[in-house]
Amino acid sequence: MNTIDEIRQRLAAGTFEFSRHAFKRVVERNISERDIREAGRRASIIENYPGDKYAPSCLLLGFTDAGRPLHLQVSYIESDMLKIITIYQPDPAEWYDYSRRR
Repeated sequence: MNTIDEIRQRLAAGTFEFSRHAFKRVVERNISERDIREAGRRASIIENYPGDKYAPSCLLLGFTDAGRPLHLQVSYIESDMLKIITIYQPDPAEWYDYSRRR
């Protein structure tokens, strides 16, 4: 299982890949690789999903250098690349401080 430090390192280094779903979302939501690297450097785990459908995963909150909040759901599967399952900018109407569900 990846630790938060390992996850941050992989995101900051660009050692990640997208699920098909995440790739579509990155394009639709205008999220760049730079945004992901910046948000990943200081990301924190806000939810864990040990029984997720395909593999254990977690939801991260990180901020770009410009202050854009991003949620990234990543898989805990051991592999050379960290898998991003989905990624989006959280809606403040649904989240307190972007980290707790309303």
